[in-house]
Order: sequence, then structure tokens, then C-alpha cells
Amino acid sequence: MLQPSPYTGTLGKGPALPLPKGPAPLSLFSELYAALRRNWPHYLAEAGGLALFIIGASLLTIVLEHPNSPLHQWLVAQGAGKLGRRIPLGMGMGLVIVALVYNPWGKKSGAHLNPSVTLAFWQLGHMKWPDACWYVVAQAVGSVTAALGLGLVLGDYYAHMSVHFITTKPGPGGPAVAFAAEFVISFGLMWLLLLALHSARLQPVTGWLVGGLLMVYIIVEAPLSGMSLNPFRTLSAAVVAGDYTALWVYLLAPTAAMCLATALFQRFYRHPDQPPTSARPPQYPDLSAGGVRAESLSPEFPQRGKGGAQ
Repeated sequence: MLQPSPYTGTLGKGPALPLPKGPAPLSLFSELYAALRRNWPHYLAEAGGLALFIIGASLLTIVLEHPNSPLHQWLVAQGAGKLGRRIPLGMGMGLVIVALVYNPWGKKSGAHLNPSVTLAFWQLGHMKWPDACWYVVAQAVGSVTAALGLGLVLGDYYAHMSVHFITTKPGPGGPAVAFAAEFVISFGLMWLLLLALHSARLQPVTGWLVGGLLMVYIIVEAPLSGMSLNPFRTLSAAVVAGDYTALWVYLLAPTAAMCLATALFQRFYRHPDQPPTSARPPQYPDLSAGGVRAESLSPEFPQRGKGGAQ
């Protein structure tokens, strides 16, 4: 006798079976929309954080490099060359990072402020894919909006050749050297970040470690590539300047390096047997909004699917 097919409701042969229960899988857009409704403050924090980073970098560069700046004139009178001016720039940007990481909004989102970092944490299994997508969108909007706004407000000060919208360009060695330099510093930053976040002792000072490393990079590495580390930091400057010279270097090198660092960390990292010496990063966004959270690692480094932490 013909009966409804158990799963389609069409006529077919065989005994009747109950229809499967439970909700149908959410569409991609439904998951994105649900994440946006649930976590929009965290995405806003990412957009605002990267915007503030761009603003801080721009203002410090103008103060230190624009020829009409009293501080620039004083430094030049004291015999400070480009290296001498990069030292206060590095110190200032290191403190900017520390402030962004440890303020309540930075704690809320985890202060990634970098799409390459976000993709690495998604790869690590500490973000669900809708959150990672919204983080990247928020970072793009925040950085480009800040750069365009600075262009309107600061005008010639921002466009002056000594500042040039804080664009990043390869040094005398060309794009190949710049790519290699960006790859190395991005790999180093991600490795340090992962080590610190998986150490109960270092986790509370992760922001200071990252700020200190950024300071060193600005002082030492900037002549090779301009020291970007961040695809959207370079993209936003390129958009407002209308200058996309070697943009591929700054989009590809940091992302490839941080993903490689994460893959190698997953493959080779083994925490000590003593739980008090090890920790793990929080899930992002950190819904507790309480900042750093230390937990014991399992004996094996957690391998999670890329669809989000389980």
C-alpha cells in the first residue's frame, strides 16, 4: 500500500515512520543575523578600537614628522634623525595598544584590532564563524572610516609628504624584502600572543607584551616595510591616499604568517603537566566582558572544527 514517505511526505512504499523532529539548520544569513543581534556591542568595540588605533598612529606621526610641528622641529634641532623620531613613535604606539587592550571595550571584544588575528583565532577554534565574519567587517569599517575622517579634518597636515596619510610602503629593498619582513614580524607577534594567552603567568600581561613588541618593530623593522602587521591598517591608509602601491604585500603576508604560526602552534605546542602554569584564551567575543580568563588546558591541545568552538 502506498504511504507517505517518512521524510518527504510523498507517496511511496514501506511502513510509515515519524517525521524527524527539531529545527531545520539555520541558513548562513540567519546565523549572521543572529550573531549580529546577540553580539553587536563586541563588533562595535572592534570597529572603535581599530579606529582609535588609526587615529593614534596618525596624530603621533603628524606630531613627530610634520615639519610645522614644534616637537618635530625640536627633535631635529637636537640632532634626532628618523631613528630618533621612531623611538617616541614606537613608545607612543605601544602605549596606545596597551590602552586599547585593557579598557572595558577592549576586554569586551578581546581587542583583536586586526583581521589576521581574528582569522587565526577562528582557525584555533576560539571563534564561531559568524563572529569572525562580523569582526572582520567591523575592523574594515572602523579603520576606513577613521582614515577618511582624518583626511577631512586634518587636510594638508595628513596629506603632507612627510606623513602621507601614514601609508605603508616597501623600503629600498622592494616588495620582496617587505613581504619577508612583514611575514617574519607577523609570525613573531602571533607566536608571542599564543604563548602568552596559554600561560597563566603571562596571560594578564599579554597587552603589555604585545605593546612592547610593537614598539621594537616600529623602531627596528619600519625601514624595511613601513611596519604594518595589519591588512586594514594599510588598506585604510591606501584608500584615503588613493595609493595602492604593493598593497598585496600587506594583505597577504600578515594573514599567511599568522595562520602558519597558529597551525604550527596547534601541531607542536604541549603545555606543562602542572595546570597552574597553563591557561587558554577565552572564546571571542568574551561574553563575560571581564577580560582575561584563565582555565586549565586539556592534556592535548584542543583541536576544534573551523565552524566554531564546541
